[in-house]
Amino acid sequence: MQPLEAGEPVVVGPYRLLGRLGAGGMGRVYLGRSTGGRTVAVKIVHPHFALDEEFRARFRREVEAARRVGGAWTAPVLDADPDAAVPWVATAYAAGPSLAAAVSDAGPLPAHSVRALVAGLAEALTAVHELGLVHRDVKPSNVLLTLDGPLLIDFGIARAVDGTASLTSSGVSIGSPGYMSPEQILGKGVTGAADVFSLGAVLAYAATGRPPFPGDSSAALLYKVVHEEPELGALDGELRGLAAHCLAKEPSARPVPADIARRLAPDGAARLVAGGWLPGALVEQVSRGAVRLLNLETADAAPSGPVGFSSPSVGGTGGVSAGAGAGSGAFGPAPVMPAPRDAAVADARPEQGPGPGTGAGSSPAPSPGLRPGPGPGPGKISVTLAAGSAPGEGGRGRRMSCTVALAVAGALAAVSVGLGFLIRPMIGGGGADRASGGAHSPAPSTATGSTPGDTTGTAVPDRYLGTWEGQGTALDGTLPIGTFRLTVHRARVGEELGRLTQTDQLGGVCTDILTLKKVTTTTIVATSVGAKGNHDGCNPAPHPVELKPTGADLTYMSDSSAEGNPVARMSKAE
Repeated sequence: MQPLEAGEPVVVGPYRLLGRLGAGGMGRVYLGRSTGGRTVAVKIVHPHFALDEEFRARFRREVEAARRVGGAWTAPVLDADPDAAVPWVATAYAAGPSLAAAVSDAGPLPAHSVRALVAGLAEALTAVHELGLVHRDVKPSNVLLTLDGPLLIDFGIARAVDGTASLTSSGVSIGSPGYMSPEQILGKGVTGAADVFSLGAVLAYAATGRPPFPGDSSAALLYKVVHEEPELGALDGELRGLAAHCLAKEPSARPVPADIARRLAPDGAARLVAGGWLPGALVEQVSRGAVRLLNLETADAAPSGPVGFSSPSVGGTGGVSAGAGAGSGAFGPAPVMPAPRDAAVADARPEQGPGPGTGAGSSPAPSPGLRPGPGPGPGKISVTLAAGSAPGEGGRGRRMSCTVALAVAGALAAVSVGLGFLIRPMIGGGGADRASGGAHSPAPSTATGSTPGDTTGTAVPDRYLGTWEGQGTALDGTLPIGTFRLTVHRARVGEELGRLTQTDQLGGVCTDILTLKKVTTTTIVATSVGAKGNHDGCNPAPHPVELKPTGADLTYMSDSSAEGNPVARMSKAE
């Protein structure tokens, strides 16, 4: 667990955050504690998902479905608020490393541990599939190793994103390369058999320390999953046969989870776990982690005791108190947050007609969200995450086109449209679009026919050179989106002008490359394109930006409705 950094939230709903457990493409996971002393894991999705009404609707449905999942081998969903400024979900916290971390640190598990692991996960999937659900993202990092057995985690969020139009418009399916089933990669219908394929890959990883489909790139991994047989290394005997059976290319050829569980643990996975299922080194590691958890101190420590969550999990799994609200399925209160930051810089946006969903009055007042605390330590800087969402054309909510930026997305899209063996990465648009600056980019000016005051083709004025830094906002100043840092150097039209780095409140970093389009006596116009290697929350599409001196500062204005038309007033840093 990592300590909270300045600017990270310290309170989410009824939970005080104690530290950061991890982060990924979907958001960040924090260790939280209720006022009654209950320890939970709180996942906060990345702020840009808050702009997508389709994501919110699916997130709400998927969390409601996940709350129905019970059983000994899943971490129950205890609380959630899909209507908060930034949606979040809280699950029961279990002390123990992920399978990915354990194997990375100590190597593959012994055979008896693998049997107990896979039997427990198979029983968990049996319960999930009986409810008509599919997990879709079974992988080593979504499996926790506890003294009481394995736990399958991360229901809801990945499945909510899987159906979001802004993510699937290019044929993308959510999952993890190397653990996704062939039918997921090819964009075919996904059933419980897809989870079984992923379970077979997890089995192979746990037993050998290597994934069954190794590769140096997402495209290579996806190709191997679809076209090649798994590499099972030294795995032998019954476990090898079971892994091969689960990793069959045809969904109908794979076993069902209940059969896997009976095959490995005829008397139930609990019997295998009861005799001690983890190797000694892992037992020691888990025990130390549990002790550290007990010793955690919080500023507002309260005596341990029952805590009333907004509704209980199935069968009371996870120890929800009897005093919880009777309305099963109701979500807890929204997090508390202060009013949004001053949006004065919003007035500096370039003169332009309103884009889709950006007209006057289209953005509602920000709803409550996360509450950062005061001070220079964690929560000491007043940072808010007030994400309002406004309807776009056809009543559809704003959504981030940037979420199809991964090379995985391009590879998936290529397979989905029937290119078969040809899987190629894609970042943003095609080369022609990039070369031309995209449909939204202003046409490059030339010295011939330039407008009065136009100094296109000359060197960038000294006034703009250097490194600038400041806070950015979107949606007419209602949504703080983190710190912008821009470095500008000398360039001529068509050359790289500089790079912009945006760090959001959850620590996600996006880098844009700016290409000079025009220099006038009052502004610089450039085309901004997401850099290769950005995470999936970044916008890869070319879009025009304008730089304009404002007193001693520099104002950055982006004409990108997909991002909420960001604006940042920056001061000279270097």
